[in-house]
Amino acid sequence: MKMNQIVFPLALALAVTLTTTGCKHAPYKVTTIPGSQPGAVGDNGGPGTVGNGGTVGGEGGPGVGTGTGGGPTAGLDTFEGMIKDPAALAAYTIHFKFDSAAIKQTEEANISSVASALSASAGDKLLIEGNCDERGTEEYNRALGERRALAAREALTKAGVSPDRIRTISYGKDKPTDPGHDDAAWAKNRRDDFILLHPKAGV
Repeated sequence: MKMNQIVFPLALALAVTLTTTGCKHAPYKVTTIPGSQPGAVGDNGGPGTVGNGGTVGGEGGPGVGTGTGGGPTAGLDTFEGMIKDPAALAAYTIHFKFDSAAIKQTEEANISSVASALSASAGDKLLIEGNCDERGTEEYNRALGERRALAAREALTKAGVSPDRIRTISYGKDKPTDPGHDDAAWAKNRRDDFILLHPKAGV
C-alpha cells in the first residue's frame, strides 16, 4: 500500500513533465503554403563599401547567390571595395506575389530601367537583394529571397546586362521596409532591391 502511495504520485509527476516539455510549439506567425513541401512554410542597407565579410558573398553571408539565374558570376574579388549607392535605383524596386519568385509583367519596366542605368555606366555593378515578408521560417524565406534575386538577375541578363556585373544576396525576412503585420505591409516587403555599386576610389 505504501509502495502504491509513493509510485502513483511519481508516475503522475512524470506524465505531467513529459506532456509539458515533450511538445514543441510552432514558430510565431508561421503559415503553411498550399501545395508546398511538408514543413515548408512562409513567404515569405545603407551606404558603404562591399567587402567579403558577409555583405556581398563570402562564407557566412546570408543567402548568397553564386552562379545561377543568368549564367556564371564573377569572382567576389571583382566586387571587393565597391561603393554601395542604395538611393540610385531605389525607385525601381520590384515586388512579388505571395510565395512567388516570378517577375510580374507590371515590374518589367523597372527591370528595363535598371538595365539602362547599368548600360550607361560601364564601371558600375549591381547587387540584388531578395526579400520576403515576415511569415514563414528563416530557412524557407532565405531560399525564397534567393530565388527572387536570381529571377531578377536572369531578367537583367536577358535585357543585355553581363551576368558578371551582378551579385545576389537573400535577406529573407530580416530587412522589412514596412514593420506592419498586415497584407499591405507584407506586399511591400516581398521585393528585390537594386543597389548600384560604384568602383572604389582610384580604380
